[in-house]
Amino acid sequence: MSRAAQLRRVTGLGRVAGLRRVARLTRRRARVDLSHPARSPLGSSVVNCVTYRDGVRTAASGDPVEAVRQVRRSGEGFVWLGLHEPADEEFTGVAELFDLHPLAVEDAVEAHQRPKLERYGETLFAVFKTVCYAEHEELTATSEVVDTGEIMVFLGPDFVVTVRHGRHGSLGPVREDLESDRQQLALGPSAVLHAIADHVVDDYLRVIDAVQLDIDHVESDVFAEHGARVDPGRIYQLKRELLELKRAVVPLDRPLEELATRPARVIAPDIQAYFRDVADHLQRAKEQIASFDELINSILQAHLAQVTVAQNEDMRKITAWAAIVAVPTMVCGVYGMNFDHMPELRWRYGYGLVLGVISVACLLLYRAFRRSRWL
Repeated sequence: MSRAAQLRRVTGLGRVAGLRRVARLTRRRARVDLSHPARSPLGSSVVNCVTYRDGVRTAASGDPVEAVRQVRRSGEGFVWLGLHEPADEEFTGVAELFDLHPLAVEDAVEAHQRPKLERYGETLFAVFKTVCYAEHEELTATSEVVDTGEIMVFLGPDFVVTVRHGRHGSLGPVREDLESDRQQLALGPSAVLHAIADHVVDDYLRVIDAVQLDIDHVESDVFAEHGARVDPGRIYQLKRELLELKRAVVPLDRPLEELATRPARVIAPDIQAYFRDVADHLQRAKEQIASFDELINSILQAHLAQVTVAQNEDMRKITAWAAIVAVPTMVCGVYGMNFDHMPELRWRYGYGLVLGVISVACLLLYRAFRRSRWL
């Protein structure tokens, strides 16, 4: 039997051209785990293709077509194919190889999706928003605090296809942790889905802890001695970045609840309890984000109140000095009218008396305003 006929029997697909396209992609170079930044050479979007059997990584070739053929011929194990920002033409062969639904394929290639979980026959399609804290020396009105990406997961009875978008969200550590836990990995593809979900939610908590430091720093600046001089753009920028984090975290609640409670053929029953644990961690992240949102609103209101108080103090100072200056202005205005018949104009001590009256009046006003804390 020809190779093409064998592939049709193994995969149930007749479009051999797409399968050959996948094979060419994986033969361009030796399999390298691009999920590690230190091991990310430029080139094909295929990150890695690994076969697992009984929780152990096998020595099978990195050719997805051959890996799928071996798994389905033996009826044991599963294939984990990882990709990073694949182009439409690159992902076409993968979609044909694993019989992925066209709508899910479109979402995986285009990205910019909300966290969700969809079912297409025996295949699950999950979308996770990944987040990363953007390091910065000082928070400004234009600082990027949270950087987001996406991980799409196609889950079948004998395969896992992960598609990653963004500069972060590496799955290399996830793969290494799973391979060190043979018992967990032996539960099948659903163990990979749980590990990815747990990794994503843990990143949420780490980013939230880092954002809290920025919030604490802004709060201390606002309530410092010169808090009214704080740039309000910093507070608004922090609120915008928190909203970006909220968009990644909050919509994931429903998919995790569904994974933890609703049975599915591709989800091992023993894994559902682990999804409940991830959902608990996500709930903690949601509560912290909600509290941060309220805290930032309070900080902003406090800052606006401080600005108002500072403006009132400035107006009182201006009013006090205007009242003091009004005394000499009034006296000088009266004696500057140059009428011929005005009292004390020809008096020897008139000039000194007027200056003395002006000085005493200004001094009394100054002391009065100082006592009332207008100056």
